[in-house]
Amino acid sequence: MAEHTKVTVGVTGGVAAYKAVEVVRHLQDAGFDPHVVMTASAEKFLQPLTFSAITNHKVITSLWSEDAGAMGGELSGIEHINEAQTTAALIVVPATANILAKFAHGIADDFLTTMYLATTAPVIVAPAMNVAMWQHPATQANLATLRERGVTIVEPGSGYLACGMTGGGRLAEESAIVAAVAEVLAKHSSHTTNDLAGETLLVTAGGTREPIDPVRFIGNRSSGRMGYAIAQQARARGARVILVSAPTSLPAPEGVELLPVTTVEEMREAALKRLPEASMVVMAAAVSDYRVSEVSQQKLKRNGPRTLTLEPTADILREIVAARKPETLVVGFAAETENILDNGRAKLTRKGVDALVLNDVSGTTTGFDSERNAGWLLTVEETIELPESTKAVMADRILDKAVTLRSTRSHAAQS
Repeated sequence: MAEHTKVTVGVTGGVAAYKAVEVVRHLQDAGFDPHVVMTASAEKFLQPLTFSAITNHKVITSLWSEDAGAMGGELSGIEHINEAQTTAALIVVPATANILAKFAHGIADDFLTTMYLATTAPVIVAPAMNVAMWQHPATQANLATLRERGVTIVEPGSGYLACGMTGGGRLAEESAIVAAVAEVLAKHSSHTTNDLAGETLLVTAGGTREPIDPVRFIGNRSSGRMGYAIAQQARARGARVILVSAPTSLPAPEGVELLPVTTVEEMREAALKRLPEASMVVMAAAVSDYRVSEVSQQKLKRNGPRTLTLEPTADILREIVAARKPETLVVGFAAETENILDNGRAKLTRKGVDALVLNDVSGTTTGFDSERNAGWLLTVEETIELPESTKAVMADRILDKAVTLRSTRSHAAQS
């Protein structure tokens, strides 16, 4: 997915309209170039100047040009057609019950609804409304209609609403909306971006668990989102993907071969067994460095202090590098909390990988158990900053570099 991809954000007249400002900022952070369209009702909650100052683009608020009265009420250069044809995606946030009904029934009485009918770009809507309105059969029927037509619905959450009620209808988190945009565009672009066709990617993901007794284990805070994002984006770009996954709550990406594992040894065996098939390996899993030397077969009782003796687990990454075919590209991951770049450089050399993705996990807004990530991608020659973005966007940046490294290696082998 290209940097600075143009997307259009439609803002409608709901109390959650103010959150659209943060959605626009998050889109910019993720590498998108957002343009904003506001309905007349949205202007009751926010001024267009707010969005124009953030985006440095004109905010569209009407079908009619400013001098329409003098010109007999002409359309402003058929601007809705131009906007519809030049945007990569239409994102509506918040999507009120009213706008959902208009979209579902093809009503085009303002710029946003007219653009919706005119665009062939993917459409993502993030509903927000009163819980009774959200649950009303008419709203649910309209949502079903939009889903059937390919519109992506970013489901609202539950919580305290501005109306004073508690329940469903609360606008989804900004990061979830941006993640949905990135995922939709990755799938949409797979029709034109097929640069991983013919490649087989072996991807590890999630956090391994080492048992202490039948109910307890040593683990970590990895959610598996980064590895799953890499698997999903690679599949969208034409690759065959084998995903070796430690426990996670995430659904398996469509079209990916999933191999569930729990412990380091299970992950090691699965990865080494499938390694001969791989042309690229991305080791995104958070692998436990230690395990309990003697696992209790019965639940340990709480009887005062207890000492656990730990022993090192297998170094899967080093084994993968040692066992790979010469042409197989290996990308490793490292989570650090101090001396980030120095420790990363040392690990790059020690492990012998072609590239290392380095994450600073000392913060709270990126990394483990977060929708967003940031860090660096290291090679022997380069230190490439990966600015904060959704994990889907970061996955594409990592795969972009992998494709470049693969191409460079191929050219070197031929010369």
